[in-house]
Amino acid sequence: MPELTTAVERLSLVIEIGGMPVRVHTTDPGFLDMLQERYSGFVTSSEQPERQAEIEFDIDLTPACFADPNAVVSVSEHQGRWTLERGDFRAEWNPAARTGWIRQTANPYSIDAVLRIVHTLVLARQGGFLLHSASAIRNGKAFLFAGVSEAGKTTISRLAPPDATLLTDEISYVRKHDSGYVAYGTPFTGELAKLGENVSAPVTALYLLAKGSENRIDALAPAEATRSLLANLLFFAEDEELVQMIFHSAFDFVSRIPVSRLTFVPDARVWELIG
Repeated sequence: MPELTTAVERLSLVIEIGGMPVRVHTTDPGFLDMLQERYSGFVTSSEQPERQAEIEFDIDLTPACFADPNAVVSVSEHQGRWTLERGDFRAEWNPAARTGWIRQTANPYSIDAVLRIVHTLVLARQGGFLLHSASAIRNGKAFLFAGVSEAGKTTISRLAPPDATLLTDEISYVRKHDSGYVAYGTPFTGELAKLGENVSAPVTALYLLAKGSENRIDALAPAEATRSLLANLLFFAEDEELVQMIFHSAFDFVSRIPVSRLTFVPDARVWELIG
C-alpha cells in the first residue's frame, strides 16, 4: 500500500520593527509561540491579507548542531542574493524577490541577529541605520544615548523619569524622514531586558555617554561627532557600495542633528538636562 503523508501546516506571523513588516513562516507551533512572546508588541497575525510584508522568511528549525552564537558574523552578496552566517544560523535573502530562508535552532537569538542584519541592509539604502544606543521619547522628542558597553546606556534608561517612553536600552532604529530623522522602538534589549515601546518620534539630539563626577553637556565638533557616530553604528556587510552609503548617512545625520557628549553621575537628576 502507498504511504499516507500528512500535510504540515505552515504557521506565520508578522514582526514589524521600524515600520518594516517582516513575515516569518514556521511549521513548529512552539516556536511560533516563542516568537509571539519574544516580540510582544511588535507582532501581528499573518492572517490579515491586507497586511503586506516587505520581506518573507521560511524558518527551518534544525537540531542543536551549530557552534557558538557569539562567533563572527559573515554577510556577503553574490548575484543579488545575500548570505548571512554565524555560528548558530545560516540564512539567505533575495532583495529583488523579497524572500529568504533561515536555518537555525529553536532559540530567539538567531532570528534576532538575522532581523538586525537584514534591517541594516535595507536601512543603508534609505539613509537610516541601527545604532548601538539607548533611546527614549520625552515631550514628543526622541533622544539617543550612544556608547560602548558599560558607557551607561542601561543606567540612563533605568533613570528615565515617568514621562519618558523607552524605545530601547540597547539598539536604536533610526530612519531618515524629510529633512530630519525618526527613532523607532525596538524589541532588541540590553541588560534592562525590557522591550521598547512600539512608537516613534523625531530625533532631537544624540548624546555620547560618559560617566563622571558631574552632570554636563559638551557640544562636539562635526568631525568628532561623525567619528563617534560611525563607531557606534551596527553594520555587518563588507560591501563597498553600502559602506559608502553608511558614511554618507553619518555625515548627513551630524549635519542635521545636534551631537553632544553627556557626562553624568548615576542619578535621575541627569534627566533635568535632557528634553
